[in-house]
Amino acid sequence: MNDTLDQIQTHVKFLTADEAVSHIPEAASIMVGGFGYAGTPRHLSRAIVKREELRDLTLIMNSLGSVSVLNDLFIQNRIKKVVGSFFSSNKELVKAHREGSVEIELLPQGTFTEAIRLGGAGIPAFYTPTAAGTDLALGKETRVINGREHVLEYSLTADVAIIRAYKADKAGNLVYRKTASNFNPLMATAAKLTIVEVDEIVEIGELDPDSIVTPFIFVDMIVKREVEA
Repeated sequence: MNDTLDQIQTHVKFLTADEAVSHIPEAASIMVGGFGYAGTPRHLSRAIVKREELRDLTLIMNSLGSVSVLNDLFIQNRIKKVVGSFFSSNKELVKAHREGSVEIELLPQGTFTEAIRLGGAGIPAFYTPTAAGTDLALGKETRVINGREHVLEYSLTADVAIIRAYKADKAGNLVYRKTASNFNPLMATAAKLTIVEVDEIVEIGELDPDSIVTPFIFVDMIVKREVEA
C-alpha cells in the first residue's frame, strides 16, 4: 500500500508559479478558469503576463474583461484569438477585433461549457439548437432534428489549462469552493497540460473522498497561491 501511495505522489509536480508557466509553449492555446473574480487563477495569470516570450496566444475563457490580469496580454499585443461568451465590457478588445488585429469567437455560455465538457470526453462535435437562426450560426453547418434547427458546434480542447481550486492533496486530487468551481473542473479534463492554483495543500487522506471533484489523473502541476497584498 505504501508503495502505491509513493507512486501516486510522484505523478503531480508541486512548483512555483514561474516554474509552472515556464512549461507553456509559445503560441499556445490556454483555457482559463473563472467567472468574473470567482475561481480565477490570478496568481498563475500574473506569472503568464511576466513571461514576455509568450505571444500569439489563444485564450479560451468566459470573459477577458478590461480589469482581468490577462488583459495585459492584450494591451501588449500578445493575444491572437479569444474564445468565450462575454467580451463587450472590454471596449478596446472589441475595437481591436473590428479592426482585425484580434480574432474573437463568441459562443453562448451553455454552448461554451458543453464544448469544453465534450472536448474533455473526446467527443469532437455536437448539435445544439442554441444560436440557430442568429448571427452566431452564420457559416456553420445546421441540421433539422425532430423538426427543430440545430447548429453544429466543435468541441474545445487546449494545449494548457490554468485553473483555480480550493484544496489539493499531495496526490493531486482537487476540491473546489462553492461557485468558484464554475468552469475549472471541466477545463481540467480538456487540456494536454493542467496547471492548478490552490489555496491549500493537504496530506493524502485528509480530503473527504466524496468532496473530490477532479481526480489527480487530470492534474499535472500544482502551485500554492500566494497571499495577495
